[in-house]
Amino acid sequence: MDHHIDMPLPPGGPLEFVPGGAPTAFNWQYPEDREQLAALYEKSKRLQWNATTDIDWSIDVDLERNPPGFTPEVFNLLTRPPKPFDDRMLLEFKTHRSAWMLSQFMHGEQGALVATAALASAVPDLDAKFYASQQVADEARHVEVYRRYLTTKIGLAYPVNPHLDTLLRQIVSDDRWDMIYLGMQIMVEGLALAAFGFMNIMEPEEKLIQQITGYVIRDEARHVGFGVLSLGDIYRQMTAAEMKEREEFVVEASYLMRDRLLMEEVWERLGLEKKTWVEWSLQTPFMNGFRQILFSKIVPNLRRLGLLTPYVREHLEKIGVLQFESLPDSTQDEGVSIPPALMQFFGQLMAQGVQIEVPTPPNSSAS
Repeated sequence: MDHHIDMPLPPGGPLEFVPGGAPTAFNWQYPEDREQLAALYEKSKRLQWNATTDIDWSIDVDLERNPPGFTPEVFNLLTRPPKPFDDRMLLEFKTHRSAWMLSQFMHGEQGALVATAALASAVPDLDAKFYASQQVADEARHVEVYRRYLTTKIGLAYPVNPHLDTLLRQIVSDDRWDMIYLGMQIMVEGLALAAFGFMNIMEPEEKLIQQITGYVIRDEARHVGFGVLSLGDIYRQMTAAEMKEREEFVVEASYLMRDRLLMEEVWERLGLEKKTWVEWSLQTPFMNGFRQILFSKIVPNLRRLGLLTPYVREHLEKIGVLQFESLPDSTQDEGVSIPPALMQFFGQLMAQGVQIEVPTPPNSSAS
């Protein structure tokens, strides 16, 4: 059954105005000298899709469906929550987790829409302007498709997470176009790419979201590759002081993204004591794996850009995601690697009789 709901609003209301931003750049030379970016632009044109006609919106969404054998007893045994889940609580948790995650996807995609429009205006390279203009259309489509799914299929949504809102404001208000690239294309979009892969893994019974994320992942892989290709030459020419500013931003953005993954709003909405359940989520292997997978594309891309410096490494080690540094970056591999914590959890589920399809381990070890 379809639903129709209004989108919940953050405390500041429906509109948020952010001052500042990068200046506009015209390029009157019209050069054709970035072959890889030009190829990415051509690929983007070939792979456009229509959220209205290419998605089968007639598919029924039933979040009560679980893989055979997945019961509250199995969940309690493997995750040891502060309060044991029964059938009702497990369904509520699954529904709110999905609604919260998809809501943050949608809010992040609006941030990407705004930031990439700014890039199309500010970046001096013409091939980058071409590609950024294509990405603006991609991001509008992503906002459209997640809004429709949340408001008509789940009937539940969440306002923008405060940590995500802070990060988006910092990105779009910066007057340096490379910082918009770094914040959006490498950090936010890098996390989103891995998050969409996680959604496909964790919702095997939900065929509509599988279809949606299949299209979105294809777009996001190009977006992250765009950022890596665009910034590589730029950062090799920067001074040590300029690079230090970028390192500090990466560290601050990493902590903001880690904190946005604690699902504090979900615990509150479910009437659970936030501090207790956040502490549980920081310890349980499933939630650890969830956080780790979301950094699995960011870390190798930072290495490719020369930003995996001792200072950045120290903080990524504290977050617990440095093990991904040896994986291929987004110009080499568009796939998402599954962290050891999640692979172990999947193995434990299967040992308890849960019928799931375990994802293929990555070619490069993340351990």
